[in-house]
Amino acid sequence: FSTHAEDIFRTLPADVTIAELGAGTASKTGILLRALTRHQPHVLYQPIDISPSALDEARESLEASIPGIAVQPKVANYITDPVVLHRPPNTRILALYIGSSIGNFSPAEARAILSNLRAQLSPGDALLLGTDLAPSRSKPVATLLAAYNDTAGTTAAFNRNILYRLNRDLDASFQPRCFAHRAIWNPTHSRIEMHLESLISQTIHIPESPAAPSLTLHLAPGESIHTENSYKFSFASIASLLTAARFTSTRTFTDSENLFAVTLASAT
Repeated sequence: FSTHAEDIFRTLPADVTIAELGAGTASKTGILLRALTRHQPHVLYQPIDISPSALDEARESLEASIPGIAVQPKVANYITDPVVLHRPPNTRILALYIGSSIGNFSPAEARAILSNLRAQLSPGDALLLGTDLAPSRSKPVATLLAAYNDTAGTTAAFNRNILYRLNRDLDASFQPRCFAHRAIWNPTHSRIEMHLESLISQTIHIPESPAAPSLTLHLAPGESIHTENSYKFSFASIASLLTAARFTSTRTFTDSENLFAVTLASAT
């Protein structure tokens, strides 16, 4: 963003409002908003997230640090809830979905998210989509795997946390220390898969709840629970995803090592 923000806004109409899916505290977005205020004096920013506290932090930080920014947060689950974007008179909407979050969803789910967003846009509006690129000559599989098998154990702790949550929220009987974190590359589906592999022979019980009957799991050593997928994209698959959601890719920006991409696309 620091390198390409000016190029991004140079190709857009004069008056733009920005709406962002999964904004969080908008720490990265501030770079883009500062660049946009150099093109237009007043900018409406509409961050969308499920966390009210994160949105409050984003609003306070951005309005205090960037003159001309007005923040209109929307608390919503953009995956399941309809999100209505505000369009000031005579403006175009630039929708942001950055940070590679689209890779957390299956291809069908990703298409649905972008299609639902497209339904809120008009021809001439635009999307800025962030993606984590698939392995290539400049990004070997080993580099990708190292990010999910980090030596600090951060991702492993994140993965095991689902077992702690199941114990806490559903009174399950998982022993998280009896599971090993595994991250593997699945080239057929172009995704990192995260698994929790049972280290021992064990039986886990999840009591009946209002939402589901009781469940008993028998795991042998080496059996795993498939917990998460993180899809990685080629330039061709990015274009295909955008086309399926009625966007047309206009320009793609990458970092110097071709690890990540940010694609600007127009609503068609």
